[in-house]
Amino acid sequence: MASTKHQIKRFVIFPLIILTCQVLYIIKQIIIEIIYLFRQRESSCVIRTPEERFKGLEAVGYTFKPNYVDLPIGGGKTLPRVHYIDEGPPDAKEIILCLHGEPSWSFLYRHMIPVFTKEGYRVIAPDFIGFGKSDKFTYQEAYSHDLHKMTLRLFLDNLGVSNVTLVCQDWGGLTGLPVVKDSPHFFSRLVIMNTGLPVGSQLSLSKLKKAIPFVLWRSIVQLFGTALPVYYVFKKALRNAQPSVLDAYDAPFPSTEYKAGAAKWPLLVPLTSNTPVAVDMQETRVFLSQKWKSPVLIMFSDGDPITRGEDKTFLRLQPHATCKTIHGAGHFLQEDKGEEIASHIVSFINGKL
Repeated sequence: MASTKHQIKRFVIFPLIILTCQVLYIIKQIIIEIIYLFRQRESSCVIRTPEERFKGLEAVGYTFKPNYVDLPIGGGKTLPRVHYIDEGPPDAKEIILCLHGEPSWSFLYRHMIPVFTKEGYRVIAPDFIGFGKSDKFTYQEAYSHDLHKMTLRLFLDNLGVSNVTLVCQDWGGLTGLPVVKDSPHFFSRLVIMNTGLPVGSQLSLSKLKKAIPFVLWRSIVQLFGTALPVYYVFKKALRNAQPSVLDAYDAPFPSTEYKAGAAKWPLLVPLTSNTPVAVDMQETRVFLSQKWKSPVLIMFSDGDPITRGEDKTFLRLQPHATCKTIHGAGHFLQEDKGEEIASHIVSFINGKL
């Protein structure tokens, strides 16, 4: 009976919600276009989340010194200011790069970083532009897959690092793994968690069935736009999270004008194969399958409806990878099982997993 109810929910209720969201989104876009006819659009700009929004995070484990960099892009121009955590010995032989996804920030790794630094590793955790303590464009059109990839490449160049273990989840994987493909000289190991390399495809019943949870999430984000209720997204996604933790995830976004990056990222996931992002994802799959020969740890949780089954995709690309299932964790497994995950990564680096 429970299984039947689940099937009804998945194949009847969820598609109806998706359809409703799409209809409401179209109505919203029509209203917005009408409003734009009578109101001049504000000039493009970059904004910075006030520092007071981040006060008190020490009480929930975010005790790290902030670092900032203005990455040059040529012609005397720079990207919006990027914030990052840089903990542990600066001359450490092992460097761990932790990449967050949507709509989180480096706060997500606060339980894991002390485990790594205790082992003598250097840990670097940037906030992508539009997230965390990094600056934010106020318009969605500024955000692209190429922007985030360029930011990461320039960031690694600026730090002058090598022998990096990449730890990635969600869009941290969709961004980080293509950068591994483009610039493999930075990296020595990969830790792939609750993410994917979506290449889009021709629709079929089986593929539609698998895509329903993500399409539902994408439709909701598309409908809400910059009104995305980040606090309640995490309240739904995390297990037994305290209000102070939910406040911390919401802290980078004081109002709707700060949420353009969070509103855009889910819409960049390719649904069809004839998009530039899908092509980049396919090239990354080929790279992992044919060219990447260094160690890989595939570590997915057992309670993530968004990326369920993608661990098998990565295992097909890297059949000799080490695999580990994290039990009792959802999509943001760093939050639910951070210390456990970090201990597995330490064992992986030491060749004991």
